[in-house]
Amino acid sequence: MRRFLHALAIVLVGTSAAAAHDTNSAHDNNSKVTLVYDHALPNVPGKSIKGVLVEYGPGGSSAAHTHASSAFIYATVLEGAIRGAVNDGPVVTYRAGESFSEMPGDRHAVSGNASQTEPARLLAVFVVDTGETELTTPIGR
Repeated sequence: MRRFLHALAIVLVGTSAAAAHDTNSAHDNNSKVTLVYDHALPNVPGKSIKGVLVEYGPGGSSAAHTHASSAFIYATVLEGAIRGAVNDGPVVTYRAGESFSEMPGDRHAVSGNASQTEPARLLAVFVVDTGETELTTPIGR
């Protein structure tokens, strides 16, 4: 399964660059967020799959945030190492090839590059209501 998801990440990032657009609503500290894939699920009416490439420069991070209330997220680190904490859980470091998930309604309290000298990238795959346009909202907004 891990191999399949890694291959999916490569396909989503590699083949969807032409349709990519920036979605930096909660990402502001040496980071870039790009929607690289968006497709309605034909066998699940009202749901879509969206691939979001998150790139952190050295020391980059995101503000604490939530995601669309319908969003289930499966993220895979493609390069470097990412520090993250969801809800009241501990801060965990995920390295290239490792994955984590977030459930609808989760708070992403910590998200950022674990390195001050190397870049890091992850692909977040959202299963979300098709009408959702705001995938990420900073906490306190």
